[in-house]
Amino acid sequence: MPSITSQYLARYRRVAGDRSGSLLPVTGAQRRFLLVRSLDPAGRPDLVPMFFAFPHGTVDPERLRAAARRLAARHTALRSRPTVVRGTPVLSVTTDPDVSVTRPALAPGESPAEALRRALASWDAQGPSLRLFLVPDAEREEDVLAVVLDHAVCDGRSLARIVDELGAAYAEEATGGRPAPEETEAEPAAYRDAVLGQLAAEEKAETPEAAAYWTDRLHAVHAHAPAPRPARLPDGARSSGAAQARLPAHDDGLPFPALLDACRSAARELYGPDRAVPLGYPWGGRPGGAEPVVGCFLNTLVCPLDTGHGPASQVTADGWWDDLDRADVPFDAVVAAVRAAGSGWTGGLDGLLTVDDDTRRPPLRLAGVEGREVHIEGRPVRGPFAVSVTQGAEVRLRMVWDRAVLDDESAHRAFDALTRALRPSDHAVQ
Repeated sequence: MPSITSQYLARYRRVAGDRSGSLLPVTGAQRRFLLVRSLDPAGRPDLVPMFFAFPHGTVDPERLRAAARRLAARHTALRSRPTVVRGTPVLSVTTDPDVSVTRPALAPGESPAEALRRALASWDAQGPSLRLFLVPDAEREEDVLAVVLDHAVCDGRSLARIVDELGAAYAEEATGGRPAPEETEAEPAAYRDAVLGQLAAEEKAETPEAAAYWTDRLHAVHAHAPAPRPARLPDGARSSGAAQARLPAHDDGLPFPALLDACRSAARELYGPDRAVPLGYPWGGRPGGAEPVVGCFLNTLVCPLDTGHGPASQVTADGWWDDLDRADVPFDAVVAAVRAAGSGWTGGLDGLLTVDDDTRRPPLRLAGVEGREVHIEGRPVRGPFAVSVTQGAEVRLRMVWDRAVLDDESAHRAFDALTRALRPSDHAVQ
């Protein structure tokens, strides 16, 4: 039977026809985000926002808009819109990116964070994939700039380049006007080659042996999070909760299996012992030999967290290393294989884990002024809970959760368990 990737490519070629220059194929990672969006009752896309606070009056909105348009013009993914044509996910490429800088007006008594949450909640999935929002914070004498991307066109490895190049474009003299043709024509071939290379790697990875491996690995997995509570949150209440902690840095960084074990401790608090809890995490990179183009290439791997095991389990490390040998099998192919074997798991994840290195992301500088990166809490969460780990001079932990699914008390207990699991100095299991 043809693999999911080969079936997708055949459908794409029929749909694109002679429009292959304006309709591009999507990677397995992008297919997952488009599938999740299609299953969402409100059609919400996954968004990647970055928030920066600048001294009031620093940011020139027109100059910023011109810089953002030049940035989008230079990267195929950023001037594309994810869409579905005759049932086939594609990227629709525009030649003249329209990136706006929206300045939401504060309602009476509304805080800048509330205004930004409102702006992001009204995101139109049919609009540009890159958008900017600028909100004044009179109390702090600052302006908060939100740089927001549709996750289907950008993974975490693209963010540093986007931040760096937005600042560089802002430093250029030109304001207004359309990007020069050479700016929009420089990258498409490299981007297309990278996507086709990624799809070739995914197609090669979809073997019967890999399907059998993932079927065995995930056969006991079920999504254990309770259904969203019927009682609505009080008017004005934040849809998500958050907790954070700072830990001393480790010389070689925290081993990834230790992070998985810490998430397993949190999952045990949330869902109980002796469960196989599906946790998703991004992994991978651009295909070998491809240009380092901006886009969405990181696959979502699934780790079955066995909440019956104790901390620092060698089983976790061994299983993780074996998983990495099959990391190119796209998420939708893994779900299809597991379901075909009779599992009731439909691909839902109880938790998400992301890891970042703060030395790899430069600060956003606009005209020589460095923005202070801030968090806007209370935004919707795609999934019951998500953990982010930032490693650098210290380890910064954040956990957010959907308050319609998990109550705050249980979530805080889970975060405490997560933190305790990472406090010991010895994380030698690798």
